[in-house]
Amino acid sequence: MIKAITSTQNPLIKQLVLLKDKSRERRKTGQFLIEGKRELSLAIKGGYNIETLLFYPDFFSESEAKAMSRYGIEIIEISLDVFQKLAHRETTEGIIALVNSKSHQLEELQLKSKNPLILVAEAPEKPGNIGALLRTADAANVDAVIIANPKSDLYNPNIIRSSVGCVFTTEIALASTNEAIEFLKKYNFNIFAAILQDSQPYHKQDYTLPTAIVVGTEATGLTQEWRDASTQKINIPMQGIIDSMNVSVAAGILIFEAKRQRDFK
Repeated sequence: MIKAITSTQNPLIKQLVLLKDKSRERRKTGQFLIEGKRELSLAIKGGYNIETLLFYPDFFSESEAKAMSRYGIEIIEISLDVFQKLAHRETTEGIIALVNSKSHQLEELQLKSKNPLILVAEAPEKPGNIGALLRTADAANVDAVIIANPKSDLYNPNIIRSSVGCVFTTEIALASTNEAIEFLKKYNFNIFAAILQDSQPYHKQDYTLPTAIVVGTEATGLTQEWRDASTQKINIPMQGIIDSMNVSVAAGILIFEAKRQRDFK
């Protein structure tokens, strides 16, 4: 028999609501919520441990839910009221999963390529931008993403949503700026820092060796540490009135130039 929960006052549901809403609770418990079929499938592909699957049967069938039990997942049927209490999005396909977080220590970063390409983002604040950066990294199949001085919880529901689930399949490390710089220098990366001042056009650089492309926030840019540590400061020549663009767009331009050079090396 599949367990059923119909009350929003159920202790488990109250705990799951906290996980949805509170970053502190996610950090304390090492757990978070996933919504949607694609996101859940990518989490499984990414090796995440799924503890519990909650489903609303009008949107997600019992047979589909039972099929998930082969992964050793607890299956719970929930009412519409409970589903609406837990859902972060309006269209979640009727499933919500309780998932254990992964460690994202820099020393655990696994670089499979002998000539890696890494994206580094310093202090990104907006979950939507972080998700977009991860989608860009996924599209280019970079070896890893390092988030330096992170300001947002990686398992924030808005990051999961805006990354379309590739937060689960991308190699990600969280570190301080100094730790990230030490790591890149230890492994002889060329560091290309996206900075307007005293910089060279991005398309005139060589990205065919181990490369880290570093972007900062749109408001303040990169800190002095990256300016000092960079192999080369680079810019995207702007042809309009303003002197900046969305960080994920800028990262995409830089990363795909590096990919272009490597493809035609």
